[in-house]
Amino acid sequence: MEKEEKIKKDSILIFCGISDRVKRKNVEGWEKGAVMDIKNLVTFIHVAELRSFTKAGDKLGYSQSTVSFQIRQLENELGVPLFERINRTVTLTEHGIRLLRSAYKINELLESFQEETKAETKVHGRVRLAIADSLSSEVIRRIFPELHRKYPDITLECISAGTQEMFRLLNQNEADIVYTLDNHIYDTNYVIQQESRIGVHFVCAAGNALAAGDAIALTELVKQPFLLTEKGMSYRRMLDEKLAAHSLEIQPVFVSGNAGLIASLVEQNAGLALLPDYITKPYIEKGALCYLNVPEMEIEIWTQLLHHREKWVSEPMRIVIDHLRRCML
Repeated sequence: MEKEEKIKKDSILIFCGISDRVKRKNVEGWEKGAVMDIKNLVTFIHVAELRSFTKAGDKLGYSQSTVSFQIRQLENELGVPLFERINRTVTLTEHGIRLLRSAYKINELLESFQEETKAETKVHGRVRLAIADSLSSEVIRRIFPELHRKYPDITLECISAGTQEMFRLLNQNEADIVYTLDNHIYDTNYVIQQESRIGVHFVCAAGNALAAGDAIALTELVKQPFLLTEKGMSYRRMLDEKLAAHSLEIQPVFVSGNAGLIASLVEQNAGLALLPDYITKPYIEKGALCYLNVPEMEIEIWTQLLHHREKWVSEPMRIVIDHLRRCML
């Protein structure tokens, strides 16, 4: 244990100098000995994530001019442009993309060191997370081991629910955080901590006759055997609504709230399914499933991490939110 702590401390010292500054030690692509201010690096991460100098400033409590100065200072220190600023859009350059990867590692290392060395009372408490059923297993698998290792006295209570029920729980203070998989939600009553657009596709087994890639009409698609998630559940609801607009309907041969189970059954050529890409990606990559070409049907869903605007964000709640943000699908 002492040896591990020494390794971590030595690693930190590679990056950290006096007065909250980081000294880079021959990181690929930049001059050896370039010096970066930690505050500038944190600002850079926020601008990269939010794609906006103004939003990053709001998040950090800085003016836009301060954010611009910090980014310019960082670019001058490294000698490379980090962002392209065209028509009010902010995108990372190739140098910026590479720095972001390193910045995440540096920031994580510093946070880990600070968390493990600060002599404060242990954080403890209960955090209630209402989450879409098809997200829960994937998200919890990603965040819980590290969360429990660092904060063993935080209890994470997961409540699987549909979107409407999640917000009822949030509004009744029966849930602290919601993690949705649905239409994009715009409501000033809620604070969006993070959000991401998720791809959704019709899929079939690689051996299915429809895997050839030809365009499929909706009238032909609905004749196929389908394995679907529960009626009224996010993308299933959107599918039913769009089909109804064409006076069509799917009568599934199998219904389950477990999207992973559906994907495994489709792999065995039990039928077709409509599933989010984070579920089907491993199957697509190994060639077990194929996306279907359905030009008449486009479904857009989002994952959003929210809490009520009036909710006091406790330390355990903040920690859980931070872990969820880092692992956002």
